[in-house]
Order: sequence, then structure tokens, then C-alpha cells
Amino acid sequence: MANKIMSINAGSSSLKFQLFGMPEEELLVKGLFERIGLEEEMGFSYSMKDEKVKTTIKGKTHEDAINFLLHFLLDRKILMSLQELAGVGHRVAHGGEDFKKSSLVNLEALKKIKDLGKLAPLHNPVNVVGIEALQKELPDCPQVAVFDTSYHQTMEAKNYVYPLPYRFYEEDSVRRYGFHGTSHQFVASEAASFLGKPLESLKIVSCHLGNGASICGIKDGKSVITSMGFTPLAGLMMGTRCGDIDPSIIPFLQKEKNLSADDMDKLMNGESGFKGITEFSSDTRDIISEAENGNERAQLALDMFTGRVKQTIGAYAAELDGLDVLIFTAGIGENSAIIRERICENMTFFGIQLDESQNQQGSMRISTEASKVEVLVVETNEELMIVRDTYNLI
Repeated sequence: MANKIMSINAGSSSLKFQLFGMPEEELLVKGLFERIGLEEEMGFSYSMKDEKVKTTIKGKTHEDAINFLLHFLLDRKILMSLQELAGVGHRVAHGGEDFKKSSLVNLEALKKIKDLGKLAPLHNPVNVVGIEALQKELPDCPQVAVFDTSYHQTMEAKNYVYPLPYRFYEEDSVRRYGFHGTSHQFVASEAASFLGKPLESLKIVSCHLGNGASICGIKDGKSVITSMGFTPLAGLMMGTRCGDIDPSIIPFLQKEKNLSADDMDKLMNGESGFKGITEFSSDTRDIISEAENGNERAQLALDMFTGRVKQTIGAYAAELDGLDVLIFTAGIGENSAIIRERICENMTFFGIQLDESQNQQGSMRISTEASKVEVLVVETNEELMIVRDTYNLI
């Protein structure tokens, strides 16, 4: 194999990695560190070939995890030396308007990524930790930042400028950015390949439905419109996030309940969505189970979620002037037949007809032959997209 490229996805208390042989795109190993910083030990799990292991290791920091990972790759002879690692690609949540595509990480780029932490305080600072930990251990290895926001930089101003005083956009960069771009880009490309059609010829609505959820309208292979906004709080109702609400609710609740701005932020990001409506879970599997047992609040939460997704699909079909492909991806989109069925109910007006048996089986194509719109379930792989971008850049 010509090159070995690794992807790193650092979260607040986790770090996911995958190592590929390129350009063959052969997955050599993938794994996860979790509970970082919460205890004296962290969880470590990995899979390679037929081997799957879950254990704990000593360490409290992302740097400890990176250090362990590099020794693990050498000890297991996945790498014979660290020089075999041709590059590392990092998922970075927010690229603002500075990064319209993936970028090699130099001092200037790293400074901009740090500065953008004010727009993504839960994500960018942790992404930086992953980059700096790798730089310390492998100073000569090229590092690449792959941004959740960059795919959406093709949107026109009418779809990203907010109807606030324009100076807030000019002075404070307040605008719609959109997220999950790496996932939307990947599944759109996979869908075109599956259908044997040029990506540029298709009008696609991509539904990335997980604990975080967003929808993207894609035309000419480019993002035209997306549901997340200035932050990942906007758009659809999600696991613990409220999505779009009347903004006047915020000052109203602050006054009525004596809540601070931080209190409201926590409430909207961590206590709303499925969790807020059901008051027992943010996990759709629990909610579907309860709904089947007659829990009215669980039923309401599912109706609200699927309704918002359906409404957004309709709006985006109008924006695209038609619809050729509807994609479901991510944890809920890939695994929940009942939610896919509910979203596609009464959508024959748009040319969407679901094949119930294919949907239940979890086939890739779940639309009938008579359906004017191809409805596909596409497994997302953001890590592979990160590795492809890294390989191309170096």
C-alpha cells in the first residue's frame, strides 16, 4: 500500500480513530477512546479483521489517548514505524468563512481554528487538543483539518444571511453555517455511485438523522440549503436539542423563570428535543418502544420529529425545483424503519413511494419501482471522507 492515513475525531470526552491504506481505502483498524478525563482510566475499544476488543487503559487526557494509540499501532505491527503514517486528518466542527474546503494545518490555520472556538465552544477547542497532541508526537507528519461547515460554503447569501441588522454578519460573522457537511457530501456521492448517475445531475435531499440531526438540499453536487444554522442547535428537533423555536420564547422564559443566558443555552441544547418532550429519554429506541406501549408523550415526540423532517423535505424539494433522491443516514436514519416509514407517509404528491418490505429489511433502495424519487438508506462514513480529503491534500 502506498500510504497509511489516519482519521481522528476528538470529542469532549472521546476520541475516535480509523486507519486506512490508501488509495485502496483498505480499513486496517478502527477504534474509540471514551470517558477521557472523567476517571483515572479511560475506555478503549478497537476492531481489526475478525478481532474486536473492549478494555480500559490508564490515562486521563486526549494526549494520553494519542500516546497510547501510537504505541498500540506499533506494538500490534499495524505500523512498522511511525514514518509509515503519511498523514492525519482531523474532524473540525467549525471552519467559519475562513475555510471553504479542507486545509493543511500550519500555524496560521491552527490560530484561525482556535479563534473559531467562540462559534463552536463545545467542539473546536477539543478538536485543537487532538491536533496539538498529534503534532507533539509526530512533528513531521502532515495534519489536515476537515471541517463540518466547509461543504455548505456553496450556499447563496439568500440562504445563509439572517434577517438581523446586516452589521452583525459583517462584524460578528453571524450567519447560517450548517454542519454534518462531511456526512452529507459522502452519502450524496455514494448515492450517485449506487445509481450509476453523475452527482451533478441529481437533486438530492440528504437526511442525517441521529442524536444530532440535519437535512441538506444538494444540487449540481453542491450544498444549496441546510437546516442547522449559526450553531448545531438550529433546525430539526433532536435528541436533547430543541431545534427551531420562536426566538421570543428565550427572553420570555428568562424573565418568567429567572434564567441566565447560560441556563437557557443549557436548556435548549441539553434538556429539550426528545428528552424534553418525553421527560424519560433522548434515545429513539426507548421512545419507539414506549410509544408502542401506548405512551402518549412518546407518540407526540415521534410525531413532532417525523413531522419536522417531512416539512423540511417538502421545503427543500421546492428550493431544488424537484427531487430525484431522498437519502436517510446516521444512527436513526440508517436503523429505524418505523421512522423512515412515518416520514415517507403521504408523500406520494412528491413522487415518494416506499417499499415496505425493503424498508423493513434495511435494503439500500427502499422505494418502489413506481416511485419517481429514489429513496435510499446510505451508511455514512465521515472518517473515510476525512481520509480521502487528507490523502488528496498531501
